Amino acid sequence: MKAIHIKLWRDLTRLRAQVATIAMVVAIGVAGFVGMFSVHESLKGSRDAFYLDNRLADVFVSVKRAPVHLRERLAALPGVAEVKLDVVFDAQIDLPGVLPPVTGRFIGLDLSRVHAGRQGLNALTLKRGRWPERDGALEALVSDRFAAARGLNPGDTVHAILNGKREAVHLVGTAASPEYVFASQGGAPDDTSFGIWWIDGARMTQAFDMQGAFNQAALRLDAGATVAPVLAQVDRLLEAYGAIGSVGRDKQLSAKIVNDELASLKVMGTVLPAIFLAVAMFILNVVLSRQVATQRSQIAALKALGYGDGAIAWHYIELALAIAGLGLLVGLGFSEAIGRGMLLLYDEVFRFNGLRYVTTVWLVVASVLIACAAAAAGAWTAIRAVVRLSPAQAMQPPSPPSYQRTLAERLGLGRWVSTGAMMVIRNVERRPLRAAFTVTGIALAVALQISGAFWLDAIAHIVDVQFRQVQQGDVLVNFRRPVPLGVVQELQRLPGVIDAEPYRTEPVRVSFGGRTEDTALLGFRGDAKLMRVVDEQRGAVALPAHGVVLSALLAQALGARVGDRVELAFRLWSQTRVQVTVVDVVHTLFGKQLYMNLDAMNRLARDGDGVADAALQVDPLAMDAFWGAVKAAPMINSVFDKAGTMAAFDKTTSRNMGIFSGILTLFAVAMAVGIIYNAARISLSERAWELASLRVLGMTRAEVSVLLLAELGAELLLALPVGGLAGWGLATLMMQLMSSDSIDFPVVIEPSTYASAALIVLAAGVASALLVRRKIDQLDLVSVLKVRE
Repeated sequence: MKAIHIKLWRDLTRLRAQVATIAMVVAIGVAGFVGMFSVHESLKGSRDAFYLDNRLADVFVSVKRAPVHLRERLAALPGVAEVKLDVVFDAQIDLPGVLPPVTGRFIGLDLSRVHAGRQGLNALTLKRGRWPERDGALEALVSDRFAAARGLNPGDTVHAILNGKREAVHLVGTAASPEYVFASQGGAPDDTSFGIWWIDGARMTQAFDMQGAFNQAALRLDAGATVAPVLAQVDRLLEAYGAIGSVGRDKQLSAKIVNDELASLKVMGTVLPAIFLAVAMFILNVVLSRQVATQRSQIAALKALGYGDGAIAWHYIELALAIAGLGLLVGLGFSEAIGRGMLLLYDEVFRFNGLRYVTTVWLVVASVLIACAAAAAGAWTAIRAVVRLSPAQAMQPPSPPSYQRTLAERLGLGRWVSTGAMMVIRNVERRPLRAAFTVTGIALAVALQISGAFWLDAIAHIVDVQFRQVQQGDVLVNFRRPVPLGVVQELQRLPGVIDAEPYRTEPVRVSFGGRTEDTALLGFRGDAKLMRVVDEQRGAVALPAHGVVLSALLAQALGARVGDRVELAFRLWSQTRVQVTVVDVVHTLFGKQLYMNLDAMNRLARDGDGVADAALQVDPLAMDAFWGAVKAAPMINSVFDKAGTMAAFDKTTSRNMGIFSGILTLFAVAMAVGIIYNAARISLSERAWELASLRVLGMTRAEVSVLLLAELGAELLLALPVGGLAGWGLATLMMQLMSSDSIDFPVVIEPSTYASAALIVLAAGVASALLVRRKIDQLDLVSVLKVRE
């Protein structure tokens, strides 16, 4: 073994504590990068395979009612390869042993094709049980996620109100559909209150009076066909039948939620590991700079023995690569634990045919290259100046720095500062770059902690705005078709109902300046309290008697401002087109939507004063009687129970976000320890002779420790506010990278989140300082004073 290789091994052994902490930071960066991208690739591969195997359509469109003979005309459109027509309706479900009713989406199945193994587009995967039979009792499949959430099994019987008639539905199996990976009525997915039910198509059309008609179509396109022209042709063909607006797969609700989640994973797998690898590079730079400075004589000896500049430079790069390699090995092993743990969480949300953790070769290769490049860059910037010295120059000690009076001394503040404090001030001011790096590194640890914890604040804000400010009612009900206002007033006679307010939701196409958006127009009464418009900055907004109010996202998409006139095309019932003035723009959390006074909306629609939705305020003590009355009300099509939805949302989200936040907390602690411990060890190595001299002059161990650790404490305290600001910036950056065209989330960080992040990093810093304090206590004064390094 060459002498230089022996030296490498000895350097690694002597620096083992610092090697371990730097490798830990590298390992976390690698684990985050490989783990999150592996989950991304695993989910993406499972999604693509599920969509392919189950033949997910490329285009989706809903209509009020259209004749089935349009199938041929849809199939004849250029670019269309296959067409599937469905009958789909929502209905109340009465589950045994469950007091509140839930909503089920019933879809007709062509059982002859199913039993022949030719389902066509959006095919189901049978998870448990068997397929329904046509004759006899009404049999059904239910989405497996809903069945799991509600404890339903094949053989159970539930009751549903199908078009006003209470029917017994016999569950014979569970299934998964590519069309409903996320089952949602338009808001957050909730498997406890909304499920998908598939029954015999003939029974479905009979129950809902849809013989010879359909209300939903799915299309598969030819390979290479462009989606946009097909959407335009489908809309023109179905416009007369109350088409809500066709969408491509990228905007289909379930597929869009899946895509947004995958995009979020990619952002997390890029931003956070980059922070760790950058910190590791800087720590390596500082450690190796110190190592090279203390080994000038050894470098000179190696040069005298014939080692060239390249060999010596490679030796120190090898030292950095060895540390990075150790971090890589640990990180790759840790990445699988992170990835498999995250995949278990996603397995409860994404129900594909199979979900298998896969780490691709390119991820491993990329992580190796990135980590090695960071290590080499950190090493080269530390050694490039010294390795170029001649042996004679290297044998000489480095020129002592030229120190000047500090700023505090020049300002005359020296007499107000103690000697120990002045020593700290001088050390910080004379090494500003090192102090700045330490402060920046600690601040990044604080920012990382905030970026993981602020999600809980954001979710709490969303719940508060949507469920306590916008939806102040306890229950939302929907009727299958618009009903007179008198029907809504009858709801007030139900047991426990304190107040009932009608509102209207209508699909519209809004156009302005050559831009068009398919969205929803919501109409509220002028005195609405239970369901209202809330602006993020202004709070509740009263809708004016005339004109339309746009959400900020819609206004941005259209390029419309207050005073502009936009065109509204009602799509479902009246199908009228009107020009209306924009009177306000509101900053809401979700959706590109429009809002209007209910009376004004009915006048513009020209289809009467009917409404299909109502918000109810119910006495909590009378909920049992109220739910019993709702189940017996045939005109109610679907029900939204705010309390149940909030409980389910909070349970699932709080757990998942809690786990994610906990992981980032551990990462932040590891980063803080790595930075602070290395900074303290380097400072101790540089000032060991000075501290030993002070000990000989009579200073105690505690006094000497304060001189060393006070500088670190000052940097730590300075880093906390900087970290708070950086945390806000990192959270803002992540939200912008994860932003969607239908979500406008503000960055909400509570003071308690800033405080907890600061305390966690401060605790990590104190623990690191105590470890270094032990090293100070163990200084061998004789050996330290013999040779000043």
